[in-house]
Amino acid sequence: MLHKSDVTESLARFIVSTRWEDIPAPVRHQARRSLMNFFAVALAGCRTSPVEIALRSLSEFTDSRQATVVGRPERVDVLSAAFLNAASANVHDYCDTHLRTVIHPTAPVAPAVLALAEWRRLSGHELLLAFILGNEIQARIGLAISPSHYNRGWHITSTCGVFGAAAGAGKLAALDERQMVWALGNAATQSAGLCECLGTPAKSLSVGNAARNGLWSALLAEKGFDGPPEPLAGRQGFYNALAEAPDLSLVTDGLGESWEIMATSYKPYPCGFVIHPVLDCVLDWRRDHPAAEVARTVVRGNPLLAVRTDRPDISTGRESQVSVQHAVAAALVTGKAGIEEFTDASVNDPKVRALRGKVTVERDEAFSTIAAAVEITTADGKVHRLSQAAARGSDVNPLDDTGLEEKLRTSAAAWDAGFDATSLISAVWALDRDADVPALMSLAVPR
Repeated sequence: MLHKSDVTESLARFIVSTRWEDIPAPVRHQARRSLMNFFAVALAGCRTSPVEIALRSLSEFTDSRQATVVGRPERVDVLSAAFLNAASANVHDYCDTHLRTVIHPTAPVAPAVLALAEWRRLSGHELLLAFILGNEIQARIGLAISPSHYNRGWHITSTCGVFGAAAGAGKLAALDERQMVWALGNAATQSAGLCECLGTPAKSLSVGNAARNGLWSALLAEKGFDGPPEPLAGRQGFYNALAEAPDLSLVTDGLGESWEIMATSYKPYPCGFVIHPVLDCVLDWRRDHPAAEVARTVVRGNPLLAVRTDRPDISTGRESQVSVQHAVAAALVTGKAGIEEFTDASVNDPKVRALRGKVTVERDEAFSTIAAAVEITTADGKVHRLSQAAARGSDVNPLDDTGLEEKLRTSAAAWDAGFDATSLISAVWALDRDADVPALMSLAVPR
């Protein structure tokens, strides 16, 4: 049985000792890009039914108005704000992805640090430093057990995201090393989330809890609420309890020298990222063949594509976000792959429904998770062979800054055409120049 006594302590020491001056300029810029994407996806999701229900439920238990709910006039306590903003960011499956772990890194961490920084009126560079550190901690904890952890059915964004939220919030709270170990221990015992919930609102429940519980873990530690000395690699700690054999070198080697946030991918489509290279192929082909009648489509990709998204029989928009058959069919019918193409209405469109039955999926371990090949057979018997080596938005084929700005503008305008996101965009880019976090959050609420 694994037992190593200094893994959590090493992470705590790193979090506590790292200063803003230690963060390279490209890492700082990538953090701002991640927050730009966060506001885009949170604005897109803030008025969905799952978030509305969660807000009504949480509002019954608090009268506090400590923090902003992105995109909404309501203000709630900091723990509820962390939950709601994380759920909003995750609900459309439009959030960013760390490809090696399949963690959606910003959804659990940004809401935790934003809520605490707004409540305590902290500066922009304090926020960015905490966000970068939280991102790094959750990624490294996840790297040690990827891909086995995700393949077992654990929703790794939630199970590792709670550590990122605790680390980031702990940095903002200026915890010492002992308290930081406690915060990570408090987070470890609240780590949860199941892939069985993908395609349902319950998926975003565990992501919201990762943000909320990570933040609460740090606040508890700040007040002296202690935990075990080695919650990660102890005999009955996180890794052992989940029956994992971690590569602990990936947790600490090169810590502070290489930064996992640089491997972040930003989604151009609101669905599982393994579907993205398929959509690249289909949308490009549809643009050049708008009138062609499709008889059959064969999709070939990494086995994870089939494991997570081979779902021809779906009935809701939530399920469609993890159905490659639906994504292909909707893209062929409309020539688009935006939020409207992953709704109940799109799922029930007779044309889309008919095409879903003509899509088959093949597994090929030669493909990476960001690559795919598509074979489209048209009614005239012609076969069109397409391929994508690196999906748009992936870390090797990234969205540029302008693309992220446009994603934010589009998301904001989708439900409030009068919301001009220019000031919010400018504030995100200027965060490291001691911007005021409460002022930033006020810009995320349409007037």
